[in-house]
Amino acid sequence: MNATADRKPVHLAVYDTLADWETGHATAHLVRAGHRIRTVGPSTDPVTSIGGLRIQPDTALDDVRPEDSSLLILPGADLWDTSGDLAPFARKARAFLEAGVPVAAICGATAGLAREGLLDDRDHTSAVSFYLAATGYAGGGRYVETDAVTDRNLVTAGPTEPVAFARETFRLLGVYEGEVLDAWYRLFHDSDPAAYAVLEKAGAA
Repeated sequence: MNATADRKPVHLAVYDTLADWETGHATAHLVRAGHRIRTVGPSTDPVTSIGGLRIQPDTALDDVRPEDSSLLILPGADLWDTSGDLAPFARKARAFLEAGVPVAAICGATAGLAREGLLDDRDHTSAVSFYLAATGYAGGGRYVETDAVTDRNLVTAGPTEPVAFARETFRLLGVYEGEVLDAWYRLFHDSDPAAYAVLEKAGAA
């Protein structure tokens, strides 16, 4: 059995209205680095993204255990702000974090984590500070105005920062590090052609 097969999968949450552009950099390059992606829905019924993509979840949320995963990714979605339908995903994130398994949340998913109390004692970011303040959470003093934040085993980012979100996810899982991680970010965020040479030399292009 190869190392990829031995490695616990990354779980990507999928639900109706999910912002399908927010996690593409992260999932594509995690797969290229040898990670498996498993999609997790409220059930195994198909869901539809904001972009109209129909996704058949691999598994249902109730069947996902932290000990069987290397990371839970929570994308944004309109439903985070318009209903309580996605609250079970925030509760699952709590179970992951309490078990020491990383979670990465972007856009509206950060509001879900705020409502769950998971940002009260961690540095974090989101779209803007007042977006999270509207949840009534107690973590406003830990809000950081930057592209993405990692505090312990939690990554947060705003909706316009999918590349920085991916960068922090790679750093957390040790996919890319140091000069290679910096080059990856410069290539995909800044379109820096010099960064490609660094990635090619490292076998990460």
